[in-house]
Amino acid sequence: MTRLHVVSAATRPTSSGRPLARWVVDEARAHGAFEVTPVDLAEIALPFLDEPEYASTGNYAHAHTREWSALVDSADAFVFVLPMYNGSFTAPFKNAIDFLYREWQGKPVGLVSYSAGATGGAPAAEMLLPVLTRLGMLPAGRSVAVPGINALVGAEGFAPTEGLAGELAGVFEDIAALAKEPAAA
Repeated sequence: MTRLHVVSAATRPTSSGRPLARWVVDEARAHGAFEVTPVDLAEIALPFLDEPEYASTGNYAHAHTREWSALVDSADAFVFVLPMYNGSFTAPFKNAIDFLYREWQGKPVGLVSYSAGATGGAPAAEMLLPVLTRLGMLPAGRSVAVPGINALVGAEGFAPTEGLAGELAGVFEDIAALAKEPAAA
């Protein structure tokens, strides 16, 4: 079974992305093709990149980097649940990506973006795609953008709009297909 890590890329303590990420985790488990692990970058709490060598060497001086490496390496595929701040993805998320290199390569990735505004964070996801491709990741053909996130999160968690679960299922199907390809093995 494909080991899927659902990464909540927000580090803000009051992020609306955490309830969304929990919903994505539940939907991934219900999908049935994945062994799902939730990952919260706020809990990982990586410092600003502090490794003395390039990530491509795989020589990590710090325990936090070795732990992050082992966690990322243990996944076969990812879904990144990412906010859009000022039209792009966040610095802490890019920092987490930049800590590693080999660990990302050849792995399928789906994107679920969100924002308070009408774009649903789609510009952030679009800006992230060249970074993921450069790393050798395999982006899913479909993605999900969730506009108006603040109105969808309440005491009971995330309340998806009509059709959102179907869009997310399409991303899961893309990831599952990419995970079966020889290049993703």
